[in-house]
Amino acid sequence: MAGYRLISPGHSERESVMRVLSIGAGGVGSSAAKIAARRSFFERWVVADYDVGRASTLVAELADERFVPAQVDASDADAVAALCEAEEITHVLNVVDPRFVMPIFDGALKAGVDYLDTAMSLSARHPAEPHSQVGVKLGDQQFEQEASWQQAGRLALVGIGVEPGLADVFARYAADHLFSEIDELGVRDASDMVVTGHHFAPSFSIWTVIEECLNPPVIWERDKGWYTTEPFSGAEVFDFPEGIGPVEVVNVEHEEVLLMPRWVACNKVTFKFGLGDEFIDVLKTLNKLGLDRTEPVTVKGVSVSPRDVVAACLPDPATLGDRITGKTCAGLYVTGKGKDGSPRAVYLYHVADNDWTMSEYGTQAVVWQTAMNPVVALELLAAGTWAGTGVLGPEAFDAVPFLDLLRDGYGQRWQMEERAAP
Repeated sequence: MAGYRLISPGHSERESVMRVLSIGAGGVGSSAAKIAARRSFFERWVVADYDVGRASTLVAELADERFVPAQVDASDADAVAALCEAEEITHVLNVVDPRFVMPIFDGALKAGVDYLDTAMSLSARHPAEPHSQVGVKLGDQQFEQEASWQQAGRLALVGIGVEPGLADVFARYAADHLFSEIDELGVRDASDMVVTGHHFAPSFSIWTVIEECLNPPVIWERDKGWYTTEPFSGAEVFDFPEGIGPVEVVNVEHEEVLLMPRWVACNKVTFKFGLGDEFIDVLKTLNKLGLDRTEPVTVKGVSVSPRDVVAACLPDPATLGDRITGKTCAGLYVTGKGKDGSPRAVYLYHVADNDWTMSEYGTQAVVWQTAMNPVVALELLAAGTWAGTGVLGPEAFDAVPFLDLLRDGYGQRWQMEERAAP
């Protein structure tokens, strides 16, 4: 893609000292700040939230003069740009839910700063054939602005959480170092985590969970391009490592399927997630009752979104850490031909143990695992090891510096298992 270039590790093209505006002080935003607090690559980290009290509480907990709180309306691109200018920001990290992607994205471009996110602009169903044809795809609104980011000489690094994010880095690594031909890039995610004290308590934003799981899943194939299927389709049992074991996974709409084919040569890309029958039943019930809707309804003279009501009735995922036990696994299953031309299958993965993330950082595993990756990416950008202009996914960059820093700088083991080739 135009604007993509690699900078050799250790070579710095640093324009200035890094000053980060991190928008969102929820689970992922708090985890990102706590991870970044142990690193020295930035001068300033502004924690911004609509609720400035939440941002201030986090900053007080960190007790690090590099961190300051701020109030911002993430739905207002002009407000985002103004805060960037006031704080002399160089990089915006968007860690709020994806309905705010575009105003933050636009605000960063208006301010002339670089941008990172962990989820991409929202999709819209095909009006006539939602379970076979794509409508507006995840990230389409962002990629439509590729030329503007190019002309501005700025970078929008999209989808740099764990999934999307680390899984996409694994795809680049597999293509460059493990395979001569790739048949399928299959993201496979599951956990054995249990939340005590609640009948139903997602470990991630329910707003985002509903968006991902009830939208028609997207699949990409070389001969067909992108197409959709029924929610929760394509069930298969995948054997997850480190004691999690066999879990049934199903198709879910996710950004990796929209990102990987743009930069990595392969025949097919899929995303499957282990949700469990009870979780799926709850989501289907919410859908039947219309409680997944985002369009406001009027209740006793008050206009409210049904999905916002559901979110308000459930516990904040950021507060669940001390009630969670177990591990979460994010990974990429790759099949094809190895460098020697023989059939090969590998599973590249990272596991986060909730007991460890809580004891080490005071945050639960799912949000911590998501937050780790944009911080690693920011450090690579600060050093000039990663660089580029335009709207780029993680696949557009050399995977080795990222995986090395993840392991050696952040103490996180990423693993690879050889599997029986299909």
